[in-house]
Amino acid sequence: MLLTRQTLPKTIPDIAALDDLLCRPTQALIDDLNKVEGDIMILGVAGKMGPTLAGLAKAAAPDRRVIGVARFSEAGVKDWLHRRGVETINCDLLDEAAINALPRAPNIVFMAGRKFGAEGDLSLTWAMNAHVPALVAQAFPSSRIVAFSTGCVYPFAPVDGKGATEDMAPNPPGEYAQSCVGRERMFEYFSRKFSTPGRLFRLNYAIDMRYGVLHDIATKVLTGTPIDVSLGHVNFIWQGDASAQALRCLAHCTAPTSPINVSGHEILAVRDLAAKFGARFGRAPVLTGEEEPTAWLTDTSQAVELFGLPVVDTEQLIAWTADWVSRAMPSLGKPTKYEVRDGRY
Repeated sequence: MLLTRQTLPKTIPDIAALDDLLCRPTQALIDDLNKVEGDIMILGVAGKMGPTLAGLAKAAAPDRRVIGVARFSEAGVKDWLHRRGVETINCDLLDEAAINALPRAPNIVFMAGRKFGAEGDLSLTWAMNAHVPALVAQAFPSSRIVAFSTGCVYPFAPVDGKGATEDMAPNPPGEYAQSCVGRERMFEYFSRKFSTPGRLFRLNYAIDMRYGVLHDIATKVLTGTPIDVSLGHVNFIWQGDASAQALRCLAHCTAPTSPINVSGHEILAVRDLAAKFGARFGRAPVLTGEEEPTAWLTDTSQAVELFGLPVVDTEQLIAWTADWVSRAMPSLGKPTKYEVRDGRY
């Protein structure tokens, strides 16, 4: 069954149903993948988004090889991918020889990177976020490369505006976000050198039921934990929509590579989101701080023009999240840290 607004479930009963939903393609995704030929290889497939993005790619292009590459240090991920028809290759992307031994897939989705714990070993953060992209860009000069980046490369934007546009110069606080600028610059440099087509996929705040801005807010409302609203405005996108847009970017690459902002098209107040969860849970949120006039926000007009609005809207995400959290369903235990203003993760 194809994913449409009309086929969305009212609730998501369990992880198996969640995975199935995240791997359900739209007709638009199928059509865009039909515009590009060749195998699809996902580098850094074992993170939060990677497995279901790979599963989605295979569901949308079942006759093509989809290859997931990672160290696979977490048990079960490789078996999950195999059940979805995704091939796997164990590879440490810090090993140049290992990268050069990978198959030369015409379509690359680069998802490797380091955020959580970035402050604990900044040299490793820079190696993963800037050195590895340089190795990959040199190893695949003839491939299309959609490289995951982050909206955190931008400076803060006024909350009463539309957010940062792609032509705004990166100037972020904190070494994590600076290393992400490094990632983009490496792909940009080698894209110019080799005429490699690509996209810099500036994503901020993908969510599913187990993690993300809404999960963090809902959990705090339910448990009575104070919510700091100083970084009081966010935008976010359903992980399935984000994955679909990443894969669709393979059909919308540019040479040289260029950035595209990906998130929800609305700028939402944390205070309002907390109130909506409070109404559903029958308890008042505990709020602290005062909203600052700026936040990490992006203008997604370019993505909306290319891909249309996300399939899953904010009200649906709130309903799903409230149901999931109220039933004490599993969490990844990885807070988004959307409220961090100094760039220290």
